[in-house]
Order: sequence, then structure tokens, then C-alpha cells
Amino acid sequence: MASELRLFAGACTTTFEGTRSRTQHGYVVVLVKPDDTVLVHDADGYQPVAWLTRPDEASVETTCDGTDTAHGGFTITAQTGDQRLTVESHGEGTVRTFPIGEAGVPVGECVATDCEGTLARTGGDVACVDCGERYGLPAGATVLDRQCDDCGLPQIRVDRGETFEVCLDYTCESLNDRIRERYDRAFDCPDCGSDLRIRVTDGRPFFGCEGYPDCETAFSIPAGVVVGLCDCGLPVFETATGRRCLDGTCDSYLE
Repeated sequence: MASELRLFAGACTTTFEGTRSRTQHGYVVVLVKPDDTVLVHDADGYQPVAWLTRPDEASVETTCDGTDTAHGGFTITAQTGDQRLTVESHGEGTVRTFPIGEAGVPVGECVATDCEGTLARTGGDVACVDCGERYGLPAGATVLDRQCDDCGLPQIRVDRGETFEVCLDYTCESLNDRIRERYDRAFDCPDCGSDLRIRVTDGRPFFGCEGYPDCETAFSIPAGVVVGLCDCGLPVFETATGRRCLDGTCDSYLE
């Protein structure tokens, strides 16, 4: 869900106590972000005249008239250690609150009930900018410009041994199930000869020896595609950083 950005404007005295101590007075705009970062801007340039990033303590006191564009006095205080920022209005100021959320690359439309928001990719997730519905992305995943036939969410492309194209929502179509169908028992354990099984821990698939717990051999699955076999019998993966054996410690494979 969106958080709130608070905006204050008016004739203010701004006092900063600490390494860059100074006092200023003038008509300014003050932004208080969801993480309590305080930014004080005047009409000169893009750099704030005073700021305190993610303070340990922050408080806002207002005397507002309750209208949509609220008017009244305000005092903003933020402190981290011996750094203290105080902004105090003189006379009537303006106080507004706006919803604010993450910004990302648009990849589709939300399918949640009663929501018509936009899905945006923000780092390792895809989230709706309106309702906040969120979907995790596997490492190295590409969000495709086409939708799942069943639920309407975008599909993703993921390299895990081979290239899989599945729904963004793992409850609709499971990437782990696709990997299991393709690679369960496809290779032998290099230590005991038993089958390597596809197992899942914390949502992440890996190769684990069928002989567990007597044999604890296990390998994470790289983000890449299988291009051959190593002399040790395990698959060789083509990854973004080059070719490597499934066993990252194996010295049998030389590119």
C-alpha cells in the first residue's frame, strides 16, 4: 500500500544544530518522507537548504483548520545523535498529505479484485502501485510483454538449466514444479552415485542427493542454461559470468 508524503509550506525559521549549524528564515517548502527524512527547500536551486536523512526521532505538531488544504501553524523536529533539525512556521502555513509509493517500470495491469492499478517492476519484485499487491521475482528473471492465459498477470522468463516461461504468480504456475519435471533424477550424485533430486527450501529449488541424510551432497541451481557435461558428470551451465560446473568447487571443468 502507498505511504504518505507530508508537505508543509510557509514562512519558517529553520534551525540546524550539529556539524553544519545554521539558522535561516524565509518562505520554504518542507517535505517529510515516509521514512521521516526531512527536506527543506527554498526557491534557489535543487539542493535543500537543510535536511536530515532517516532520523532516529521525528515529530510533527500542527494547528490546522481541518480543510482539504489545511492551514495552520506547524513545528517539525528531527534528531539523530547530536544532529537536530527544527522547522517552525510563523503565522499561517499550508499542510498537505499525499499518497506516495514505489516507482518502477510498468509491466502490466493488476488483477486483484476491485483494483485497476498498474504493475511496476521495482528491483526484485513486481508490485501494484495502487493496492500494493506484490509478487517476488527469481534472480535474473525477465518480465515478458504477454499475459498468463489463466490469470492475466504477466509471464516471466527464467533460466534454470533451461529457459522456462511461467506466470508471475507462482500459485498460478510454479517454476519449481517445472524445474522438478525437467531435472528431478536427471543427474547422479558425484559422491555416492544416488539420484540427485530437485528439492525446495525457502522457495528456492536445489539439487539434493536422494541418499540424504547419509549423503548431504547438495548444489544450488545457477541462473543459466545447461550447455554440456563436466568430466565429473554434473551439468555445465552458461551463466552471465561465464561457464561453470553445477558444483562451484569443481576443478574438473575448464572452459
